[in-house]
Amino acid sequence: MSTNVSGEQLLTFGLAALVLIVIPGPSVVFVIGRALAYGQRVALASVAGNTLGLLLVMTLVAVGLGAVVAESILVFTVLKVLGAAYLVWLGIQAFRHRSALHVDDDLARSPIGWRTAMRQGFVVGVSNPKGFMIFAALLPQFVERSRGHVPVQMFVLGALAVTLGLVCDAVWAAAASRLRDWFNASAGRGRALGAVGGLSMIGLGIGIAATGRPD
Repeated sequence: MSTNVSGEQLLTFGLAALVLIVIPGPSVVFVIGRALAYGQRVALASVAGNTLGLLLVMTLVAVGLGAVVAESILVFTVLKVLGAAYLVWLGIQAFRHRSALHVDDDLARSPIGWRTAMRQGFVVGVSNPKGFMIFAALLPQFVERSRGHVPVQMFVLGALAVTLGLVCDAVWAAAASRLRDWFNASAGRGRALGAVGGLSMIGLGIGIAATGRPD
């Protein structure tokens, strides 16, 4: 039995994953919020951390642990509440420090550095139960059992989805950062954008907390 993933599998799964990825969701809103609040370098560091978190989630799904999240209301709820609370906390921090943000040197003047941004992005990625649900629901649909080594197939397909997500989120981060640069010509508008970025993350956290578990 072959363990290779066919080109047809990659193409069909890639198209299906791309449809889900390009539609703005929690990850995109998080990245845009970070870009508006802190600028491009912090946003891209957040994207990198979020991608590593999703890679871990995908790996857990590939080895079978994703089914625990998919089937357990308790585990799903705990992950959802923790992830939502963390997003709200990040949003509050961005809102509080909005007056300290300057577009001319967003990393040096930002209250957080790229390592912190990456770590925070990782926590958001790994604590979002939607990642578990999407991978657990989508990956098995494109696995060919006749090829054997199902976890390997799931990992390869999942890695493709994570890569597509990385590219998409990076594009969103860059675009939102350009918008921030354009609006941040005055200190008042800069503070307003920092507030928008923080409030968007708070709203995202509240939205995740209010979202029910898909059946």
